[in-house]
Amino acid sequence: MCGICGWLAAPGQRPNLGAIRRMMDRLDRRGPDHEGSFSDGPMALGHRRLSILDLSFHGAQPMIDREHGLALAFNGTIYNHPELRQELRALGHRFESTGDTEVILKAYAQWGKDCVTHLTGMFAFALWDLKTGALFLARDRLGIKPLYYTEDPSDPRAPLRFASSLPALLAGGGVNTEFDPIALHHQFTLHGSVPAPHTILQGVRKLEPGSSLHIDASGRRQLQRYWQIDATERRDLDANQWQEKIHAGLLKAVKRRLDISDVPVGVLLSGGLDSSLIVALAHEAGITPQTFTIGFEDQPEEKGSEFEFSDPVAARYRTQHHRFHIPNNQVLERLPEAIAQMSEPMFAQDAVAFYLLSEQVSKEVKVVLSGQGADEVFGGYFWYPQMAAAQGSDIERFAPFYFDRDHEEFLRMVTAPFRGDDHTSARITHEFSMIRGKNYINRVLGLDTSTLIVDDPVKRVDNMTMAWGLEARVPFLDHELVELAMQMPAQYKLDLEGKGILKRIARGRVPDAVIDRPKGYFPVPALKYVRGPFFEFMREILSSPTAQARGLFEPSYVNRLLLQPDQHFTRLQGAKLWHLAVFELWLQQNNL
Repeated sequence: MCGICGWLAAPGQRPNLGAIRRMMDRLDRRGPDHEGSFSDGPMALGHRRLSILDLSFHGAQPMIDREHGLALAFNGTIYNHPELRQELRALGHRFESTGDTEVILKAYAQWGKDCVTHLTGMFAFALWDLKTGALFLARDRLGIKPLYYTEDPSDPRAPLRFASSLPALLAGGGVNTEFDPIALHHQFTLHGSVPAPHTILQGVRKLEPGSSLHIDASGRRQLQRYWQIDATERRDLDANQWQEKIHAGLLKAVKRRLDISDVPVGVLLSGGLDSSLIVALAHEAGITPQTFTIGFEDQPEEKGSEFEFSDPVAARYRTQHHRFHIPNNQVLERLPEAIAQMSEPMFAQDAVAFYLLSEQVSKEVKVVLSGQGADEVFGGYFWYPQMAAAQGSDIERFAPFYFDRDHEEFLRMVTAPFRGDDHTSARITHEFSMIRGKNYINRVLGLDTSTLIVDDPVKRVDNMTMAWGLEARVPFLDHELVELAMQMPAQYKLDLEGKGILKRIARGRVPDAVIDRPKGYFPVPALKYVRGPFFEFMREILSSPTAQARGLFEPSYVNRLLLQPDQHFTRLQGAKLWHLAVFELWLQQNNL
């Protein structure tokens, strides 16, 4: 797990090595163990390393394969690298390291751009071919690892720069920082998600999940989608057979994420079904990881911790368990610090929770497993049954239960220069058309898994853990498990009030109280029910001279939220005032 960056100059020009230095400095928290850089003609690569596999100097990056004339900067983990190494050795390739980085180099030498189809894991990498002068960028199927790059259609000779975070690209300079109107609409209507390729800035794009970008020596680009979700249901298995298959697939996903590491691995144990099941399956695989739980102060409407559910799981499996309780004054004090680590503005209240938890966890381990993706892959959220019962077109059934604001409210929220078309409805309609399958809910789950969670919970966990040099692995987003789950009839996901198949697998492995409890979330109540010093914090941000000069939000809309800050919630129960405040603060922190 690392941070990568690079600069590809136009033919005949040279990269800006000073910009590479600044980008690497901005990525230092993603890779605190080592740094390296490489340049060749128009190409320069930078790398910050978090040592997880092959801790020796043989694993250092950028890694050069002199035999094949290749250079690689890689972020992520390839879980099937031992099997690939064996296969590639049989094809005549020689290895000098024991980690996964060199496996990517040899895989590219053997299969070219198709190497990505052989990789199982999470990855974002840049591979430079010294012989042909071509650059190959790739991102894993579910977008677990980020990859941002600059785009300037008005200047064909503008350099292409890329990095593991948007702020790192800004540190390199020369980025068009005007708002992307499509992304702005997505940000405030689509539950805080800005799906790739857009970002909030016109000059920055994200490589889409399951995609690669090849740029040849003449500058010609070829963008290719190598993986796509197929939500076509299979009807050849009964409920018991599906349970056996999902259990086996999940056990394999958990085991491969525990086994592939040269450092200790833990589990973020929230007290919910998903993380509890990971601990149970780790035990089934013969491993007892350390476990970590965080809690916050209660509010009258909501409890701030789930220790009563996480403690029995830790006790049952006799894990070395760590509990952390964070008082509200510390949450408020650390909020700006957590927001500064966001690659893009993120609205979910648990971003700060993951940030504070990761700080403590990183003192004990360098790798953790987390339960992200289970709700989206296996139908755990309350809005899925509501969508199933609704009538109308795909978008008519989806929008009333998911969109944070409809288009009319968005138009009331922003001032005239920022108003425009209903970009979000158009995007979601297009995404639905791209997912194969007839069952509506399976297609919704496919859309959520392949597009929406990439830029919400998945990105959130990557940003907040990597801020402390901690690698997060997400077994529920194992691409083989996702492919299997998308074929399973939706009824097995939605029954038992959601995630029925996982509840059946968990029965007897996880305490009944955890399985039968109402669906829980990672609560930070003070960011949902905005009062006292948290209200003053948000009011000051939105009233600041910088916010006023920006003129993005309509004053009447802001004032309405300020009058009743703990009464204005989105359909998914987020505080609307928090959305505006965190967005504005992120812009200010990045000097935008």
